[in-house]
Amino acid sequence: MATTHSISFRGFQVNRGMLTAGAALTGLGALVGLTGSVLVCVALANAGRGWIRTFETPPTELAQRTLHQAKAASAAGLEAWRTSVN
Repeated sequence: MATTHSISFRGFQVNRGMLTAGAALTGLGALVGLTGSVLVCVALANAGRGWIRTFETPPTELAQRTLHQAKAASAAGLEAWRTSVN
C-alpha cells in the first residue's frame, strides 16, 4: 500500500520527503565544502605571496640567473670536450 508521500517500485518504497531532504542537505553540504576549500586556497595563496615578498631575490630573477649559469656551464663543457677530442 503506497501513501502519497512515497514512491513504490515493485515493493521498494522510497519516502519522497526523506529523499528530498537528504538530497537538499547533500547539496548544501557540498556547497559548504566547496566554500571551505576556496577559503583554504585563498588563505594559502595569500600566505605564499607574503612569503615570496620576503625573498631578497625574486624567484623569476633567480630562475633566469640559474638558467644563464647552466647555459654557460654547458657551453664550457662542450668547448672542453671539443678541445680534448682534437
